[in-house]
Amino acid sequence: MSALEKALRHSEKIGIDECDIVKVKKKITTIRITDSEIVEIKQNFDESFGIRLIQDKKIASVHTTNENGIEKTIDDAAKTFTNLKSRKFWKGLPHKVENRKVDGTFDERLDQISGSKSMDIAQNMINSSTGDRINTITGSLNIVSEDFELMNSSGLDFSNLATYISGIINAESDFGEIPVSGIGHASGRTLGNFSAEQIGTDARRMCTESINPQKINSDSYSIIFEPYSVGELLAFVVAANFNFKIFSEKKSCFSDKYEEGISVEQLSLVDDPHVSEGIGTKAVDDEGIATKKQSLIERGIFKNTYSNLFDSYKEGIQSTGNASRPGSPLGKSAEPIPIATPHNLMIISGDQSQEEMIKETKHGLLVGRLWYTYAVNPIQGDFSCTARSGIRIIENGKIKGPGRSVRIVHNLPTMLKNISAIGNNQKNVIQWASLPSITPSIKAENISVNSI
Repeated sequence: MSALEKALRHSEKIGIDECDIVKVKKKITTIRITDSEIVEIKQNFDESFGIRLIQDKKIASVHTTNENGIEKTIDDAAKTFTNLKSRKFWKGLPHKVENRKVDGTFDERLDQISGSKSMDIAQNMINSSTGDRINTITGSLNIVSEDFELMNSSGLDFSNLATYISGIINAESDFGEIPVSGIGHASGRTLGNFSAEQIGTDARRMCTESINPQKINSDSYSIIFEPYSVGELLAFVVAANFNFKIFSEKKSCFSDKYEEGISVEQLSLVDDPHVSEGIGTKAVDDEGIATKKQSLIERGIFKNTYSNLFDSYKEGIQSTGNASRPGSPLGKSAEPIPIATPHNLMIISGDQSQEEMIKETKHGLLVGRLWYTYAVNPIQGDFSCTARSGIRIIENGKIKGPGRSVRIVHNLPTMLKNISAIGNNQKNVIQWASLPSITPSIKAENISVNSI
């Protein structure tokens, strides 16, 4: 009898109404790069269990790594019911779901990868970052192989194998008047579509093109956000506004805009759980609901939100299949209570190249990366971020040179209404401990920036 079966049988024996249990078994390879060399390689093997118990519509939860002590763990968790509030809206755990597979989410080569092969990939990242004007290189490579199992007392029995790979390089230079840096990043689910060389090349290019930056005057600019910076905005500013819980509590800046236009017509934002190589790609969400592709913004119109079972039951609607148990550095965890998140936030590609965007810009900035991005007033949609290295000044259709740091304090609804171009250079992006996205460059008008 498996540990999951044992947990379900024991919960039934002691009279628990409902139980679900997840098991996550992971092999994590992490390589750290400091001072232009590999300084550490770690391979961790982790196995943990998350258990959710429902009794009289009261919900208790517990997490453990002790397989042999699961029955006692359940007993201890059950003792907390007397202190819990009944959730009268709760309608039950999901029943059986088709154990579908999504292509391109498991790569045996990543599952079986050796430490030496992983180091070769990291070294290629370093080698492609080096240059005459690069002083130091830092970064990391994470490779995760995961075995996820989910069972519940309603008869659901789901298992899935997955692999993930993500690399990032930060190249730094003190060649000019002030230190500058550049970033390169790539992520995916299979080794064959992962380019270590491109990571280093992107970091070196951004860094060297940032040397000797000029002061940027505080003013209103057209800004071309490159994919990595768009991903930052999607993860830390945009996504929460389409969370059904936030939307229903009137805490989204679009809570009163459902089925109305909230952006320019050429913008479509999709949550796609089935896209190839997506870090969040999955056939079934993390509590057993089949996933589906849905438009959050469709040609400028606010069309959908995302939710899990708990938040959906509370408002009397169906879950969209967006329950998530996010793990670090990639993949899932055995958190007993899932949260609602988008799987892969995707901006549908436009028809312009980034070069064409630049040619059509008279007074603007090209922004490669953002820092310290957060919502200042989420209900109004106000946000703040800082652009540092990776800024280039555009004048009359040409890049004039690199720019110094600026702070952007802006408003999301206003920015979405002022998008003037969407690129055709779609790319997988994931910031550390954040939401995966797939996005091209975006150009927006009339954005005020303040010189730092």
